[in-house]
Amino acid sequence: MRKSRFTEAQIIGMIKEQEAGMATAEVCRRHGLSPATFYKLKAKYGGMDVSDAQRLKTLEDENGKLKRLLADAMLDNIVLKDLLGKPLTTPKVRREAVLRAMRDHDISQRRACVLIGVDPKTVRRERPPDNLEIRKAMQEIAAVRRRFGYRRIGLMLERRGMLMNPKRLYRLYREEGLSVRRRRGRKRARGTRTPMPLALMPNQRWSLDFVADTFGASRKFRILAVIDDCCRENLCLIADTSISGARVARELDALVRIYGKPACIVSDNGTEFTSRAILRWADQNNVAWHYIDPGKPQQNAFIESFNGSLRDELLNEEIFDTLGDARRKIALWRYDYNAVRPHSSLGNLTPLEARRTLALPDGSAPGALAMKPPADYQSQVGRLSL
Repeated sequence: MRKSRFTEAQIIGMIKEQEAGMATAEVCRRHGLSPATFYKLKAKYGGMDVSDAQRLKTLEDENGKLKRLLADAMLDNIVLKDLLGKPLTTPKVRREAVLRAMRDHDISQRRACVLIGVDPKTVRRERPPDNLEIRKAMQEIAAVRRRFGYRRIGLMLERRGMLMNPKRLYRLYREEGLSVRRRRGRKRARGTRTPMPLALMPNQRWSLDFVADTFGASRKFRILAVIDDCCRENLCLIADTSISGARVARELDALVRIYGKPACIVSDNGTEFTSRAILRWADQNNVAWHYIDPGKPQQNAFIESFNGSLRDELLNEEIFDTLGDARRKIALWRYDYNAVRPHSSLGNLTPLEARRTLALPDGSAPGALAMKPPADYQSQVGRLSL
């Protein structure tokens, strides 16, 4: 409604002039308004004095304010109802809620921030990502080691000289979307767990097991895995389409020539490990061979953990074209596992570093470990994987 060019006092004065006997036409001529406008004003202000007009104006203003407040409260209620369902617990979620309220309900930024309880500074400008160099390095490591979590990625960053707080590392890891979905197998019944004495020095106990995979057109092959339970070092990964008990005995002879004779070997009750060739080998070399209970792989936990890492980081990641291709990739992974990959059970050392550490104290390591490795050590270890 257009504001009148006459004040309430002027309008009441014109009405009093007309009521005192002045002609309506003369009043309209003197004040410059039409008769229709005069009678409208008289219908509204007739019989009032100046104080009554002021009170009427005040009531109209208060009524308008109340209407606006009611409309704002109803709109705020609608906005808050639309935000129900997801808890606004983090700054990022709150910022997104403010932007959604501004877009869907056409309200101001300040009003949306007050409703949701957000500082307007966090909405006006988007914070640029911090630590760009570290983020790039994390992406590079995760591209090569797709199954590494944030702890192992942090260890790889430390080797590059990038040290940081674990909470900060985890935040950057989550913001970059590097979280690894855990691969879970079907649930199985768990039996009793028989405790086993720990191997305190290398060659005190070895663990053996087989892992199966395919190459080419679904051609199956097997992998014989042998690890040292003390330093977690993988002693060999033998890949072939068929591995008999006699072949296992020959490979153990090769390992004894390189690493020395173990005091004990742990395995399951597979036919290769219970064959006459293995029984004859254990008797001739005077090695105690311990068989776990049937259906209790947890009793051979070290090799089972190694098998899980092998399958998770290599076998599930690669497609092998031929047996030779499988042997080459397995040999590369084995070197990375022993010399590069950190192990949390070893205090984030590699197995080779752990073996060297255990061989340092005087008189605490067998003679074969205390001596310097031969010049062709790497070539001999490489031939074991082929």
